[in-house]
Amino acid sequence: MAVKKKKPIAKSSMVEKSLENSLVNLEAAFESGTKAVAERTQTGSQLAKLVARLSKKRAALMKRKKLATARVNKEASVDNKKALHDVTKELDTIKKEFDKAKIAKDANNAELGPLRVALKRATAYRKGIAAADKVLNKPKKKSRRRRAVSS
Repeated sequence: MAVKKKKPIAKSSMVEKSLENSLVNLEAAFESGTKAVAERTQTGSQLAKLVARLSKKRAALMKRKKLATARVNKEASVDNKKALHDVTKELDTIKKEFDKAKIAKDANNAELGPLRVALKRATAYRKGIAAADKVLNKPKKKSRRRRAVSS
């Protein structure tokens, strides 16, 4: 029959070192999370502005294309056909840019949500640890001697 080997009992220095490492890791996670959320938020804002601008430009080009198509149908001159071709070409370019920006914006937003949740957790852990440290590091109250009551 195999004899189970006993696990050694943890020493206070090892436990203390482990706690310190955990606190350092939590601080590092909090700092990197804060930077990542700030960066992603800024990027998301820029991408949102870009998508809005391209969308507006795309809508204007769609109107212009509709008018150019009507002109070509009314009178099929070389100038009208060239104008329609130019508008169509520009519209295709804007559509490609819009699609790229929209994909980038969606990917950024998909990453930003979980990052915010993780940062919220890290913040809550830090607050909890700070509160626990405050309680643990309170100086002990000195008990005053009571006066003897004389009768």
